[in-house]
Amino acid sequence: MTRVAAVDCGTNSIRLLISDIHEDGKIKDIVRTMEIVRLGQGVDAHGEFAPEALERTRAALAGYVQQMKFEQVTRVRMVATSATRDASNQREFFDMTAELLGQIQPGARAEVISGEEEAMLSFSGAVSDLPADRAPFCVIDLGGGSTEFIVGEADGSILGMHSAQMGCVRITERMMPSDPPSETEIEIAEDFVEERMQEVERIVPVDKAVTFVGCAGTFTTLSAIAQGLERYDADSIHGSELRFDGLRVLTRSLMLEPAEMRALNPVIHPGRADVIGGGAVAVEGIINMIERNSEARSFFISEKDILDGIIAGLAEDVQAEAE
Repeated sequence: MTRVAAVDCGTNSIRLLISDIHEDGKIKDIVRTMEIVRLGQGVDAHGEFAPEALERTRAALAGYVQQMKFEQVTRVRMVATSATRDASNQREFFDMTAELLGQIQPGARAEVISGEEEAMLSFSGAVSDLPADRAPFCVIDLGGGSTEFIVGEADGSILGMHSAQMGCVRITERMMPSDPPSETEIEIAEDFVEERMQEVERIVPVDKAVTFVGCAGTFTTLSAIAQGLERYDADSIHGSELRFDGLRVLTRSLMLEPAEMRALNPVIHPGRADVIGGGAVAVEGIINMIERNSEARSFFISEKDILDGIIAGLAEDVQAEAE
């Protein structure tokens, strides 16, 4: 048995998954956790990481490394996505990750991955528990700075993908800075999302998809709210279905609420309360795009995503080395 770890550092959060890889190739999850660090704070406006954002991220990653040591992890892969691709001072970030991750596996450091690789890893994780007869799937990974759209088959073959430069943090900082946002700010954000959706329609064969899968924090939080959960429960959220008509009511309500009001809901992480309105605008625009191109009228929500894709790749490496 080999114990491995995956770390995903995005615009808004940093997440950890520790798993066991058994000799027969089976994977068992040991730890899954997340912290909001807002690494992408101000990157869209200034083009570089803020010192305080780097420090929050360093502190969170240092905690993860201590957890990996406790769990006796021997192999780790960390990926960095949208915010890191955009920051001019990314070297400082990478040096910090090398110093910390090297304590687990010599030479390990965060990797900047392309939107395309991010999409493929997210697709692999998100569809792993879905029945093959619901394919083709369109996986939508809505992050802080970008949103990945991937259409593919149950066997993992990809029919098309695109990384759209929109996410809950980017939309909030750029177009919805007021709290609560004004109707004008919301309209500007909606227009921005619609432009991104037109790009998706040109690039990705959305019309070939039968099942639409939403993953990452905005989608999973919307599921928790829609179900009326009193606490965030990943088991209840994973595999849940959100119908578009009811979801539109929920997203509109979140857009108009002040962050202080959103934060009172126990399933909304305090670090997500100020940006989930931007995420709601993105979801509403995605719904409109799907309805133009498909008969589908709901999302299936997956708690599995890029972390699970990374772990699956590490499992393949472990198996190959054992042969």
